[in-house]
Amino acid sequence: MVKNYIVDLRCNNMRIDRWIRNTIGKIPQGLIEKSLRLGKIKVNKKKVKSSHKIKSNDLIDLYDFKFVEKILQKKISFEPSNQIIKANEDLIIDNNENFVVLNKSAGISVQGGTKSKKNLIDIFKKSEIFLNSKPFSVHRLDKDTSGVFLMAKNRETAQLLTSLFRLRKVHKTYLAICHGELEKNSGEWTDDLVRYDNGKKIVEKAKTIYKVIDKNSNSSFVEMKPITGRKHQLRKQLFNIGHSIYGDNKYKSFAKSVGVNKELMLHAYEIRFIIKNNKFTYKALLPDYFKKLLKTKRLNCSNLI
Repeated sequence: MVKNYIVDLRCNNMRIDRWIRNTIGKIPQGLIEKSLRLGKIKVNKKKVKSSHKIKSNDLIDLYDFKFVEKILQKKISFEPSNQIIKANEDLIIDNNENFVVLNKSAGISVQGGTKSKKNLIDIFKKSEIFLNSKPFSVHRLDKDTSGVFLMAKNRETAQLLTSLFRLRKVHKTYLAICHGELEKNSGEWTDDLVRYDNGKKIVEKAKTIYKVIDKNSNSSFVEMKPITGRKHQLRKQLFNIGHSIYGDNKYKSFAKSVGVNKELMLHAYEIRFIIKNNKFTYKALLPDYFKKLLKTKRLNCSNLI
């Protein structure tokens, strides 16, 4: 079965992958890439890449169109903030021309240079998502922290996003489950955090705005919005007030955590930024082990995804 389309003048110079989403439906980028590579979608009877720009009056053929219809019949939303596709170890939240947004799994490093044998940059170098580009890391996320993470697809976007992070124009929200009951339900932590670089002591000012979502005498579920971006900032700040995060073996206020998951209960939940007056907001689903501990500790998260 073949369906034919003639490119309208209004679509002149549009990328083929964008045309497919606009004309046929909100199909996952990975499926578009695969279909183009296998020749199930052709422009003027020729295979093209997803970055190919079509012209008015171009002929676009869709072969074996049933595979597309099956996708569109499924009750799945492919809107940017809800697009969930399995890719290697991590989930894709959004995938566009300039950057990819991931829900990073805990236990995997962002890039090389650590003791971890695998990292996101190396994994995605071989992915269809970066078939015509390469991944650029634009910010940090600890190996054991899960949640929303950005990777740029080109140098220009990488420089732009890196600048936004440096100028504190990117706003991040983290969620954590920590030991004990926090005294105040909201407030601000301002600390002088100490770290060492080649034996040299470095003191850095750190600032975080926090709110307790739920708590009891045993545990607290906390939302945190860091203003500064110091290494291990949130973990250190909670440790400093005697309420370390469950699963944190480096900064721990309590010697034992009997019956508690080994994973670090720190999750990058949301990221927000603006590019050319366009607002971008992405949220990352909570891992199952995180939700399990919330239930075990009788902490409410009903207003979260």
